[in-house]
This record gives sequence, C-alpha cells and structure tokens, in this order.
Amino acid sequence: MKKQPTEGRGVQSIEVGGRLLTAMVELARPAMLRDLAAMANVTSAQAHAYLVSFRKMGLVEQDAVSGRYMLGPFALQLGLSRMRSHVPLHMAARAAEDLAAETGLMVTISVWGSHGPTIIQVEESVQPIHVNLRAGTNYTVTGTATGRLFAALLPERMTKPLVDREISAAGNSRRIGTARSSRDVAADLAEIRARGYAVTEGVPVPGINAVSAPVFDHSGQVQFVITVIGPDEALAIDEASPQPAFVLAFAERLSANLGYRAETEAPDGTIPLRRNGAADLESRSPRRRSGRS
Repeated sequence: MKKQPTEGRGVQSIEVGGRLLTAMVELARPAMLRDLAAMANVTSAQAHAYLVSFRKMGLVEQDAVSGRYMLGPFALQLGLSRMRSHVPLHMAARAAEDLAAETGLMVTISVWGSHGPTIIQVEESVQPIHVNLRAGTNYTVTGTATGRLFAALLPERMTKPLVDREISAAGNSRRIGTARSSRDVAADLAEIRARGYAVTEGVPVPGINAVSAPVFDHSGQVQFVITVIGPDEALAIDEASPQPAFVLAFAERLSANLGYRAETEAPDGTIPLRRNGAADLESRSPRRRSGRS
C-alpha cells in the first residue's frame, strides 16, 4: 500500500500565533487579551508576547483607550493580496478600469468576505463624489446595492445572520448603508432576483445612485459584484434607463469569460452607459484613480 506523503515538521510557535489571529477573525471585534488567550488555548502571558510581535509587524493593533486588540493594516493587505491573486479577480481588476474609463463614473469590485460584502478595488470617477469608499470597506447586506445583490443571490445560510443583525441594529451598524424591516428586505431581494441586478437611489448618500451586477463562474457561483456609482444627474437607475442594462450586460460578458452560460442571451452591450452631460464632465476633469492596497 502506498504511503501517504506527510506535511513535514512545522514551527509550533507560528501555529500558536496563528491561533491568536484566527481568534481575532472569529470574534470580528476588538477583544481583550484574556479572551484571545482563552480562544487560542494559551496563557495571557504567552498571548501578550505574540501580540507584541504582531503589533510590530502591523498584523495587530491595540486600542490606546480600551486596551483591546484587533487586526491591523498588514492583515488587511494580506487578505486583499490573497483575494486579488485569484484568477477571476485579476480579470475583475482590468474590467473595473475599463468600465470606469468608459463611463467616467466610480466603479467598485466587491467580494463576499468573512464580514460580508467587502470592497477590494475602487476606480475613482472623473468628477469627484463625496463617498468614502476604499479597499476593505464593508457594506451592509440590506442598505446598499452591492450588499442587497449578494443577499439576493447567495445561500440564505450565508446571509441571514447578517441580515438579522443589521435589522436588529436599527441603523447603528458601522457598515455603509441602513437596514430596513425584514418584510421590506424579503420583498426587495425577491425583486432583485427577478431583475438580475440591484440599484439604490440617493441612499445611503443623498444625490448618489448605484447599479450593481453579479459576475458568475462556470459553476454558477457568484465570484464578485461590480458596482457603478455616480451622481443622479449622471447615472439613472429607473428601468426605462439604458444604464442598468449596460452594467448588467458588462457583467454578463465577464461571466461568459469565466465559463458561465445563462439560459438567455445578455442584453446588447452597445447600449451607452453615460447620461447626457457625462461626456462633458470627462472632458473638463482629469480622471483620478485610487491607489490599490
């Protein structure tokens, strides 16, 4: 009988440190030293020594007032790097650049992370808009176009805990977007499934609209959501407007490139996305891009 290969000898101290980092991910909130130590099955003194080193590396931060620990900026960089190394997200990065250049509007790429809808890339618009979006930002799953699309398309077991939590929080969430009642959410998600994309009009930022469309892989799994964001005079979201259809068609072409085959053909991708006046904005303003973390 053929002997199974072994993984080889590891470094025990690194594995212990990994348990502390895992505890932070699972808690998903700033935590006391004793709680992290208990979850990692080490003493508080041992945990403190690891956390000192992690702080020096930027993997961990400590709140100066409460003394609680949380994941640091380098942890975010590691997570984003891992997600971007995934082949579909290489394609997503190029697609976001192309769509932003073509429309002159802000474009974001989001994936479903351990804390729900998470932005991994932002392409800035020609005309600056007052929205605070950057890689690592979490959306609500009930109050934003991106989040609602994920909530409509992903299995309920993945999304329901966040939906229930946001409704209970009654707008006190630190995420972007405001939750509504459970009845409103259920009706909204059913409509999104039927339509195939999600929109917001003037929420959570007054005067700013958004259109989100999903990108599927060959197995029909949602790989990421692409969202176009712009002022209401530059981005119409009503069903009579060609702009939502354009975003949906763009996403469907990306899905086709990943091997996804829908039952019906995508809308004509030649529909213009810009509304009147958007071209003038581009000619007057230099396009700015956000730096990628």
